[in-house]
Amino acid sequence: MPFQPQLFAVMLFALGSTALAAEPQAEPAAQKFEAAGEQLFNGRDLTGWDGDPRLWSVRDGAIRGETTKENPAKGNTFLIWKGGTVGDFELRLMFRLSNTNNSGIQYRSKHITDGRVNNKWVVRGYQAEVRNENELPNVSGFIYDEGGKRSRLCLVGEKAVWENGKKTVTGKTCTAEQFKKAFKLDDWNEYRIVAKGNNLQQFINGLQTVDFTDKEEGLALKEGILALQLHAGQPMWAEFKDIRLKRDAAKR
Repeated sequence: MPFQPQLFAVMLFALGSTALAAEPQAEPAAQKFEAAGEQLFNGRDLTGWDGDPRLWSVRDGAIRGETTKENPAKGNTFLIWKGGTVGDFELRLMFRLSNTNNSGIQYRSKHITDGRVNNKWVVRGYQAEVRNENELPNVSGFIYDEGGKRSRLCLVGEKAVWENGKKTVTGKTCTAEQFKKAFKLDDWNEYRIVAKGNNLQQFINGLQTVDFTDKEEGLALKEGILALQLHAGQPMWAEFKDIRLKRDAAKR
């Protein structure tokens, strides 16, 4: 059979395509996380969660908390995940909310049922702030001491250590301009929270907002519950979906 250049080229192309197809393809980081992470919300109802039924529901595949003038929150109130406590973990979720108030994601926190409480779903502890704003400092991404003595523990842009009754800023994580570019007003944003030992890191849409190390004896939290906040005050709504958790096996 005489040599046929066109047929030879086709054979080479086919062999090359087969070899390429056989090579393993890198899995995107988000898909790896979703495959390994525990899904905390089924997208249909509030199974596994507990909160004020007047204020929390599921709409279009998302958890929705909403207050109105006719149906306000009696103090800050929370939707509590009933799957146990978390110590060292990584949490990812999507959120969006109105710009009339703020919300938050509680972690390593405690459900408060004793003493003077405004409702049955009071939670105190570390809070990853949730806001629909992009001008620092009042934005999503900082750490707040919900129900505690220390207020804003670590602001967006700070690498900080809390020890001996005070905070010391040791570096920067991002600039105001970087945050403004990363955050999507009036839209869905991704929150990522990583807690390892006494170090807490938070990210918005992949941008690291804080790096906080809590060395305060008696106040640093090592383990606790997860919850979502509805803030008292002006009517608001907040939505959350795609909630995934990876826990340190030793901490379960």
